[in-house]
Amino acid sequence: MFNESDGIDGFFAALEPVLSKLDLSYEIICIDDGSRDDTLAQLIARHAADPRIKVVALSRNFGKDTALSAGLDFTSGRAVIPLDSDLQDPPELIPEMVAKWREGYLVVNARRISRSGDTPGKRFVANNFYRVFNAIADRPIPENIGDFRLLDERVVAAIRRMPERARFLKGMFSWVGFKTAEVGYERPARAAGETKWSVWRLWRFAVDGITAFSTFPLRIWSYVGLFFAGTSFLYALFLITRVLIFGRDSDAPGYASLMVVILFLGGVQLIGLGVLGEYLGRVFEETKRRPLYFLGSLHGLSPRKTEDLDA
Repeated sequence: MFNESDGIDGFFAALEPVLSKLDLSYEIICIDDGSRDDTLAQLIARHAADPRIKVVALSRNFGKDTALSAGLDFTSGRAVIPLDSDLQDPPELIPEMVAKWREGYLVVNARRISRSGDTPGKRFVANNFYRVFNAIADRPIPENIGDFRLLDERVVAAIRRMPERARFLKGMFSWVGFKTAEVGYERPARAAGETKWSVWRLWRFAVDGITAFSTFPLRIWSYVGLFFAGTSFLYALFLITRVLIFGRDSDAPGYASLMVVILFLGGVQLIGLGVLGEYLGRVFEETKRRPLYFLGSLHGLSPRKTEDLDA
């Protein structure tokens, strides 16, 4: 949760009746990702009233995938279901996911049949992202499946063993494999509050995902270089042949065409350097080996890394 104060009551009102009907014990682990409103205070009050509600408060806003990773670090159940608190991940789907898990599936993905509840910008970025990612990634990810899914404890243990700092959990969930099933649902609009995902943040998220699971953007520049080297060679042959046959151009400048070629190739080189910079930046972040997150406080849970606990 990040600044979800307006939607907390509705979220628990929708979630708790569904869980209470399951023939399973459960806990609800709420991750406060550095909220600036009273989200954390409301969660602490709910924990005091119901010890099955646990609270992990991060020291600041670390981002969705890092916050979700923190949640996975503190789970202890035989199965885990990550979901957002805006009710775009409908809790009513949980019994069907649990039924699939009882059949022997270790991952049960919730596929969005319709994204009518999302903004046009988010739908555009998401639809095109899946096409591009699956065309170039070493391991494709299923389309229109977010973080809302059931994960067996074996899958959670596998995710915990992946130490990278640039977290792209959709790709990580797909990469680990395991026996998988799907259930479909119509994605509703947010029940309360406003989305925290701007088009720019979605774009950055897409770039992080592609660079985390594909080296194609690096490899493609070898082919681009070969193409332009071959084109330049053919153009040089054309110029030599023209001079040998017709002599020097009558309008000799050639300045405009020369500048076009220089500026175009300079732009291509800068784009290539930018792609290299993206990957180099990720290498830089990984080599620093900073902790993935820091804890602000825990409520109902014991710290697994006491040096991370600040309060």
